[in-house]
Formats: sequence, structure tokens, C-alpha cells
Amino acid sequence: MTTHKPGQRGSGQGAAPEAHFEHALVLETARVTEGAALAASRWVGMGDKNAVDGAGTEAMRTLLNSLDIRGTVVIGEGEMDEAPMLYIGEQVGQGKYEVDIAVDPVEGTVVTAKGLPNGLAVIALSERGGLMHAPDCYMDKLVVPPPAAGRVNIDWPVEANLSVIAQSLERDVEDLLITILDRERHTDLIARVRSAGARVKLIGDGDVVASLAVGVRGTGVHALMGSGGAPEGVLSAAALKCLGAEIQGKFIAEDDAMRERFKTMGVEEGRVYKTNDLAPGNQMVFSATGITYGELLNGVRRFGGGARTHTLVMGYATRVVRFIDSVHLEDDGARVTIRI
Repeated sequence: MTTHKPGQRGSGQGAAPEAHFEHALVLETARVTEGAALAASRWVGMGDKNAVDGAGTEAMRTLLNSLDIRGTVVIGEGEMDEAPMLYIGEQVGQGKYEVDIAVDPVEGTVVTAKGLPNGLAVIALSERGGLMHAPDCYMDKLVVPPPAAGRVNIDWPVEANLSVIAQSLERDVEDLLITILDRERHTDLIARVRSAGARVKLIGDGDVVASLAVGVRGTGVHALMGSGGAPEGVLSAAALKCLGAEIQGKFIAEDDAMRERFKTMGVEEGRVYKTNDLAPGNQMVFSATGITYGELLNGVRRFGGGARTHTLVMGYATRVVRFIDSVHLEDDGARVTIRI
């Protein structure tokens, strides 16, 4: 399914110049996450999260180097001394488009290794400076759907934000389902959400896909609350910007060493960072391909000699959202009967 709003920025022959980057790379970016998902899918259910991550990362790096880009990884697998590839600062590609890149080759390595739902391959591309270089720390997050964007505040009491979300969606608080990572640190938050009357969906991992689900109507979830990884917050912001939804986040410094890192990176502890702070770019491409089955995306489905993938890819300037269902014939001579 493809949605395109006519007459808006990026459509038709009168497209604004900033749309050109997206027109050139949006489908190529989908190819990158498809490749990472296909590689990682070989390790689904095998119980080895490092093998899952290694396969997805290697495939994603190889495909990025084939694109017509000069890319810099700003959100990646870690610092240079922590990750052998797709590390922060790594240069990929030898083409003409200068881009910043945020990656998570396998979001949910543990769930993927266990064969559980919502393993994803994820990437976001922007023009230089279009994605915040976030420290590898925790971030307190509030994600809301498009009708509630601009109407909530992460500093408000939980109950106040639930009331605003319900009003924005023209329903009662009791109708809301809120996604929260199943962590001990969220015990009080979970209790307050339930006490206010809303229901809670606890997840073990993967708050990028959980954020995506908030931005897409029909998934049955209405907000995400609680703390998770800051790099995942930037990836989520890129997607939510394309969807018209909103993320608000506050970086959490757990010790003085992280506070010093905040200073060197220009990050303010206690400041509320919104979608456009985390993903300020005017050009933005986001792609996610399912590795294991989820509410939003199907996982990789293998058959003799090939596989089928399901991808969500979006462009901000072009205002196009695509769900791509692809069949990959991997073996020579492979044949498949296509069915819906």
C-alpha cells in the first residue's frame, strides 16, 4: 500500500529540491533493510543473539556501501572500539549524496534469537546534521499518535497525558492501551497508568517498533511511555516525523561520567527534546523490515530457494508511506507460486 498526498511538498514535477534526495534513495533504503532482515532471519530461533546481530550488521553494511551515498554513521552499533562495523563515525558508500545514517540492523536481538515477535531491521537516512548524535544512554520517552501531537507534555503527570491522548482520539481513558518496556524501573509508571484506567501492553524489547505502532492507526496501541535507549529514540523520531506523530524525550545521566559526556556532545540533562530536535532534517528516509512476525510487519517467510519480506519505508519531504511486500528468489532456478 502506498499513500501520497497530492499537492504537498515533494509531489509532482514541481517538487521542492529537498525531495530529490528521497526520490533517489527511498527504495534503495528499503533494499538495505530487506537484505539485513534476510540475513538475520537465518538465525531466528537459534538462541544466539550475537549471530543474529552479526549477520544483520554485515549484510546492512555491504548494501550501504553499494548505495550512491557518502554516508556517516551517527547512530550505530557502538563506538569504534566497541563495534567492528557500522560503528559511530564509520564512512560508508562512495557516491554523491552526503547523508547521516542511524542504524539498528537487528532491533530486538534477544527476541529474534528466541523466535519471538517484533524483530526488525531498521535504518534512517538524512542530510548532514539531520539526525541527532545521541549518547548511548537511557531516555525517558513519551510517544503519541498524530491527533495528540503538540498537545501532551512529558513533564506533566501521567494521568494528565492519558486524558489528553484520550480526548485527542475521541475515546475514554479506559479505551487506551499503553506500551511500556517490562522493566523493574517502570513498576510505579505501570501502576499509575492502570490506576488511571488505561490498559498496559508490556514488551520485553524493541521500542522502535513499539513507537512505530503508535504512529500507525489500527495497531491497537495508543502511546508509548517509559525509559529506553536514547539511540532508539532518534530512530523513532525519524519515523514519527514522517508519520506526523510525536516523540518527547529526556536524556538520563546515570553517573558523572555520562554527565561529562553530555557536556562534550552538547546534550542538556533535563531538557525536553521533541521530534524535530532529535530528527531536524528536511530530508528523511526511514525503512524497517520485519524479521520475526509482529503487529505492524510480517516477519521473513522462507520457502524453497527464497523468501518473502514485508517492509515499511517512508520519506518526509516526499510525503510517501509505502508498505512493500517482496518475494526474493535467492537460489538459481528458484520458482515460486505467488499468492496474496
